[in-house]
Amino acid sequence: MSVIKHKEQRVGVFLDAQNLYHSAKNLHHGRVNFENVLTDALSGRQLVRAIAYVITTETGEESGFFDALNKMGIETKTKDLQIFSSGSKKADWDVGLAIDAVKLASKLDVVVLASGDGDFIPLVEYLKMQGCQVEVITFGKSASGKLKEVADDFIDLDSDPRRYVLGAYGGGRRDQPERRKPQGQNPQEQNRGGDDGRVGGMRKVIRKLR
Repeated sequence: MSVIKHKEQRVGVFLDAQNLYHSAKNLHHGRVNFENVLTDALSGRQLVRAIAYVITTETGEESGFFDALNKMGIETKTKDLQIFSSGSKKADWDVGLAIDAVKLASKLDVVVLASGDGDFIPLVEYLKMQGCQVEVITFGKSASGKLKEVADDFIDLDSDPRRYVLGAYGGGRRDQPERRKPQGQNPQEQNRGGDDGRVGGMRKVIRKLR
């Protein structure tokens, strides 16, 4: 992939916090370094909005996390974790994130999606049709292969766990990582774009917002 990045570009960063959290935990046994993720997502360009979409739990232990994000210039939007009588749990921000991205698209030159969820493929395709440059930054090993393909640019957080994951191999280093873009789908990737029903639902949401 080859895209133009210059300092005059207006950038919106949309962070799927749950998706990043689970990827960092499962792949690298650590926590996401959101500060470095935001820095490299911006790449020296103008930040218009940075929004993290977070699920809250009954303990409320996320408050310190929210404060840390706010100090970095990242807004937080929260949604409670739903626990049903059957014991099943549900929590996702897919639709909310998509609505915000579509509403802000006219004010942005670049949309950066920090998620590997294949449900966002219709959103990426729509934003590109509206003239936005769409970039994805996430952990490549757990990301949808199709999502990486449709994006204009892809930054793989797995390329430098020390920079992007706190607690991974002594993580938190601030030097610039070597960017490695995938040359095709890794057979170990967990492709999350296979749920046609959810992807179709996202397309319906986007059509209603036009």
